Amino acid sequence: MAETPHKAGFVSIVGKPNVGKSTLMNALVGEKLSIITSKAQTTRHRIMGILNGDDFQIVYSDTPGIIKPQYALHESMMGFVRTSLEDADIILFVTDIYEKHDEDDVIKRLKYAEVPILLLINKIDQATEEEVNEKVAYWKEHMNPTEILPISALHNFGLDHLFGRLLHYLPEHPAFYPKDELTDKPERFFVSEMIREKIFLNYKKEIPYSCEVVVEEFKEEEDIIRIRAEISVERRSQKGIVIGNKGEALKKVGTQARLDMEDFFQKKIFLDLYVRVNENWRTDQKLLRRFGYREE
Repeated sequence: MAETPHKAGFVSIVGKPNVGKSTLMNALVGEKLSIITSKAQTTRHRIMGILNGDDFQIVYSDTPGIIKPQYALHESMMGFVRTSLEDADIILFVTDIYEKHDEDDVIKRLKYAEVPILLLINKIDQATEEEVNEKVAYWKEHMNPTEILPISALHNFGLDHLFGRLLHYLPEHPAFYPKDELTDKPERFFVSEMIREKIFLNYKKEIPYSCEVVVEEFKEEEDIIRIRAEISVERRSQKGIVIGNKGEALKKVGTQARLDMEDFFQKKIFLDLYVRVNENWRTDQKLLRRFGYREE
């Protein structure tokens, strides 16, 4: 009896901000790898999540929402999107039931793709059957992707069917990564993302977008991990807001992040957070390199 051929490939998740790409990625991988908040543009890097089976390996890429760049930071974020499209074996183009037909910039990027494009209409739990059918008809007429699949990433609706279609289109190939790997990112990356997520949840307006987190120290001991992290802000006034009255705001962020880390690493965490002003870091090429947005 012939062996089942092994399939492996890269599946890129792309779309506008806030359509549910990160929720989808986490649901498909079965782990929380990407930040999920109600605010747009929370994903800044390309984050890979690896799903392994005996005869397959799917390497998912969650990418920043496609926007028109306003800062050097945004240009780097869109660079991650371009790279993920270039090496994709399958593209998941995520829209949602609320999209306003302003996806032209995304469609332009997908126009020349030579791989299957599965268009996902997300958040259908918030729509009627008639509204879903209207969206399907719209996308058939305007883009005509390989397939259109209505889903709800939040409620896991339609994801089993989506998984089956991904396996169908996945090319035959040996695994790209060791079968016990979950992601291509180091532990420090996820520490910084957990802190950044709590910043998005606890502060309003411009503050979360003006913050970046760098893990300065990560020391793993037998029964504890000691972490020291720096939160960069762009202005001195922002530093005061992040720290808060008597340090209460920063303490709250630290406590919430530490609890997530203890759950993620299954170990006691000692977390030391401090805030530093790095003026206009979103346009500073040297700082963007330090923060991982530019190649050395």
